[in-house]
Amino acid sequence: MRAARIAASLGARVALAEEDRLGGTCVNVGCIPKKLFSYAAHYAQDFHDAAGYGWHIPETPQLDWHRLRDGKDREIARLNNIYRSLLENTGVTIYNSRAVVVDQHTIKVEQGSFTAREILVATGGWPFMPDIPGAELALDSNDMFALKELPKSILIVGGGYIAVEFAGILAGLGVEVTLCHRGPAVLRGFDAEIAAAFALELQSYAKVMPATEATGIRKNGNSLAVKLSNDSELQVDAVLFATGRKPNARGIGLEDVGVKFNDKGAIVVDDHYTSSVANIHAVGDVIDRLALTPIALAEGQIVARRLFGKEKKAGELNYDLVATAVFSQPPISTVGMDEETARKTLGDVQIYRSRFTPLKHTMSGRLHKIFIKMIVDSATDRVVGLHMLGDDSAEIIQGMAVAMTAGATKAMFDATIGIHPTAAEEFVTLRTPS
Repeated sequence: MRAARIAASLGARVALAEEDRLGGTCVNVGCIPKKLFSYAAHYAQDFHDAAGYGWHIPETPQLDWHRLRDGKDREIARLNNIYRSLLENTGVTIYNSRAVVVDQHTIKVEQGSFTAREILVATGGWPFMPDIPGAELALDSNDMFALKELPKSILIVGGGYIAVEFAGILAGLGVEVTLCHRGPAVLRGFDAEIAAAFALELQSYAKVMPATEATGIRKNGNSLAVKLSNDSELQVDAVLFATGRKPNARGIGLEDVGVKFNDKGAIVVDDHYTSSVANIHAVGDVIDRLALTPIALAEGQIVARRLFGKEKKAGELNYDLVATAVFSQPPISTVGMDEETARKTLGDVQIYRSRFTPLKHTMSGRLHKIFIKMIVDSATDRVVGLHMLGDDSAEIIQGMAVAMTAGATKAMFDATIGIHPTAAEEFVTLRTPS
C-alpha cells in the first residue's frame, strides 16, 4: 500500500491486487488486533491493582468475549475502509482479487489481464504449521482473532514473540495457559538476560514446558489430547501453533518467470529490492529480512521513489538500529545489540543494569519489577544497545532509538535531566557498570 501510494503520487499509473482485506498481516491478523487484545488482557491486572489504591470492586469482573472480538472487528473494518480511501484518492486502481504473474510483464486477476513495466511483490508471510498427526485440529495465529468462543484451556506451541504474546493475552482473559517450546529458553535472539527475566514473569501465569514439542493431536470428546515429546499427554480445549511465519510467495507464478527463492522460501533480492528478474521487485516479510511493519513500509517507499522519483539510487535502510517490541505480559522492547553480539563485535563493552519496583506497584501489591539494560562501546562511549522489560517499554524505547540513531554516547545520557518520577529516567541515571 505504501509503495502504491508513493508511486501514484509521483505520477505512475498504479494497480494494486489484494485477494483479502487491505492492510496486510499487521492490520488484520497481527499488530493492531493483537495490541487491542493486549489492552483487554491488562484490565485483569488493573482491577487487581486498583484495590491497593482504595478502589473497591464488589464483584468479580467478567469478560464478554463476543463484545471484545466484535469491537475489534469493527475497528479493523474501519481501518480497511480508510486504506481503501487513501489508495483511491491517490489514484490507485484496486483489484479485489488474487494476482498471478503470467510472464515478466503480464499479471492476471479475476477481472482480466494487464501489463506493467514494473511489478512489486509484497505478499507478506503466512503461519507455519508443523507436519504432525492431527495438526488440522490446531489453530494458527490468524485463527486467534476470530474465535467463536474463548477456550477454557489452551496449549501454545512455540517460544517466539507470537507465542509469548498470546500466552499473556489469553492468561489475562482468563484462559488456563500451557506453553511448550522445543528450545531451552523462550525468545531466542533477544538479549539472553532480558529473556531470562521475562521467563520468570511468564511462569507466574502460564505453565511452561521447555525442550518439549507436540508430536500429535487427537479428539477426545469435546477436548483435544496432545501427545508430547516427553511421552506425556495433555488434555486441553484448544491448541495454538505459534511456530513462526513463512514467506508467502509461492503459487503466484514467480517461479515460472525465473524469480529465485532462498532455502526459507523468501524471494532473493539485491540492495535495490530487485529480484533475479530485472523488473520484479519485492519488499516486506516476503524477503525475510526484518518482519516488521515499519520495515516493509520503508522498503516499499524506497522502491517507489527509486523507480518513479528523482532518487534513482537505492535508499539506505539501517537494519541495525530498528527498535522493536514484544507486547507480552510484561512487555519487552529493545534497540541495538544484545550483550552477546556486542561482545563478539566490539570486544570491550560496559554493561549497565537496573532492576526496580515501579512507583505504581509500591502500592498496588503486584510483585513486578522493571529491568533495564544499557550496553556501551568502551572505545567510543557510544550506546549500542538498550533493552527494557516492563510496562510502557515500547513507548520509552522508541524515544531512545532516536538518540541511538543520532549516535548518542553514555556521556550524553548522563548529561540529560530525567523526568521524575518515571521509569524512563532510569536510563539517564545509570552510573556504575556491572
